[in-house]
Amino acid sequence: MTSSNPKFELRGINHLALVCADMKRTIDFYTGILGMPLIKTLDLPGGLGQHFFFDCGNGNTVAFFWLADSPDAAPGIAAPKGRPDEGELASAIGSMNHVAFAVPPEKFDEYRARLEAAGVEVSRILNHDDSPQGVSKDVHAGTFVRSFYFQDPDGVLLEFACWTREFTEADVAHEPRTAADRKTPSAS
Repeated sequence: MTSSNPKFELRGINHLALVCADMKRTIDFYTGILGMPLIKTLDLPGGLGQHFFFDCGNGNTVAFFWLADSPDAAPGIAAPKGRPDEGELASAIGSMNHVAFAVPPEKFDEYRARLEAAGVEVSRILNHDDSPQGVSKDVHAGTFVRSFYFQDPDGVLLEFACWTREFTEADVAHEPRTAADRKTPSAS
């Protein structure tokens, strides 16, 4: 998939910075289980914490802060409480909902099995399509991406995804919603 940006020559994601509770446990998961090489480590000035970078392919990185004064996790606010296949998708405006890593379609099923074998709880496979349900049991001509979800030790929602077809102009067909369209939380 390629895209042309006439305003800026963007080359992907340099890094996505997340926050963890335990840097050693994060290294164990991202390097030990997902195989991402740890490529840069920093101690932040003044005892603030640490900032570590993992190579996630094609020059892109996922980074983690360990901050000495981070508040506790806030599932359902800062990130989803669980996985989409469990009906959990909501997170607050400005939050990071999930990170989707691109994987080769021919390795998709193998990678899911490897994570399961490593003891990682994974979702069912979702064949995303344009049906009213948004997913189908089987891959068909309308399926545009296959994915499954799992969480890291801090509850960060992760996804392995592979595109299944090229996009066309017909794939951009929805009127964007505005802040006025939001459901306001009910007062308790």
